[in-house]
Amino acid sequence: MTAVPSTSSNAQNPEHPQNPQNIVIVGNGQAGIQLVDSLRKEGYTGAITVIGEETHFPYQRPPLSKDFMAADKEPKPLPLRAEKFFTDNDVDSRLGVRVTSIDRAGHTVSLSDGSSIGYTTLVLATGAANRELNVPGSGLEGIYGLRTLADAEAVHARLDTVRSVVVIGAGFIGLEFAAAARKRGLDVTVLEYADRPMARALSPVMGNWFAQAHRNLGVNLRLGEGIASFIGDGSGQGNDGQASERGHVAAAVSTTGETYPADMVLVGIGVIPRTELAEQAGLSVSNGITVDSAMRTDDEDIYALGDCANYPSHHAEARTRLESVQNATDQARHTAKSILDTHDGGRDYTELPWFWSTQGDLRLQIAGIAHPDDETVLRGNPDGGKFSVFCFRSGRLVAVESVNQPADHMAARRLLAQERTLTPEQAADLDFDFKAYSKAAAAGV
Repeated sequence: MTAVPSTSSNAQNPEHPQNPQNIVIVGNGQAGIQLVDSLRKEGYTGAITVIGEETHFPYQRPPLSKDFMAADKEPKPLPLRAEKFFTDNDVDSRLGVRVTSIDRAGHTVSLSDGSSIGYTTLVLATGAANRELNVPGSGLEGIYGLRTLADAEAVHARLDTVRSVVVIGAGFIGLEFAAAARKRGLDVTVLEYADRPMARALSPVMGNWFAQAHRNLGVNLRLGEGIASFIGDGSGQGNDGQASERGHVAAAVSTTGETYPADMVLVGIGVIPRTELAEQAGLSVSNGITVDSAMRTDDEDIYALGDCANYPSHHAEARTRLESVQNATDQARHTAKSILDTHDGGRDYTELPWFWSTQGDLRLQIAGIAHPDDETVLRGNPDGGKFSVFCFRSGRLVAVESVNQPADHMAARRLLAQERTLTPEQAADLDFDFKAYSKAAAAGV
């Protein structure tokens, strides 16, 4: 869909004379579309152009690895906004094209269709791309990544015809898909090179609990075991002993030498930020596009946000790059204020990070950012599948991980957002009213 801007789109808002006349947003995912919404709500009336590489209307990505894979419903993407939103907000939405280069001096971007667009402010919401697997046999048919709607449609179309699935990587995407595949009754093996699942995101105690939980679901979870190669169904091993790249995948060979049958392979070994445009334009890049606390790059007219941005995190106490819906949407709201200079009292981005992952019947929710060496306190009943892990650093609460305990998660978000703490003893005491305590903290009591 392309919504053509009205003739008044280039007029500046008289109430905000400093508003840019043309904002170009590269990327129409969660961050880019939220930025459109926030710019209009902040009073910006100038032109907005959104450029998206996919031909599909903007959709939500998180359901692709779980709800989309269900056997009892027709797979349909959930839109980020209704089509009416783009018309009502006077957005020039360019689908199926990509930005090929940025001319910072000329304030233009060149597109793959041969056209160019001028900008006053440019926003890079380019997201991330799947990390590619490069082992013998990785070119065989039946080996999939899962990032886009096209990926999800291809995977879903195959699930009714396979019996054995091998998942490479026990991160959020890998385990969400593994749980969905098990619910279909498929044989599922997960290979994870680390010693516990979701090691980058979870405390060791929570990661170990999830390892056992997935094994209880019937997943063959192999920790400390990566992928070495794949074997095809047509010719198997070649004369040189290497896996053939011809035909369809039939088995996965792990780094321990074990062979696992595989009618399908799902690769979920993480993502890398889409920084190529920024690099070509000479912008600073380090594990993402480097931005300040206003989400501005080292070019004052170019911003970056979401999965592709490396920003100074107040809560991580270091520069970081986060891959989450919350981070994308909150940074978009913040960026809109930065562009329009409508911040009340400052430009620092200090929103609390929080995350979620649904793996079968397990609802994992995380508030804050934990480190592997944090002190941890259990609250609730792990054996019953309803509990939280409170993470303390130097005696200060820094994160709370919850399983099927939404009340704990919401209370933790209130408490951590106010930078209020509690003692490990209070966290462990089930008679301590954590919910009331967090509400009092939010009210400033």
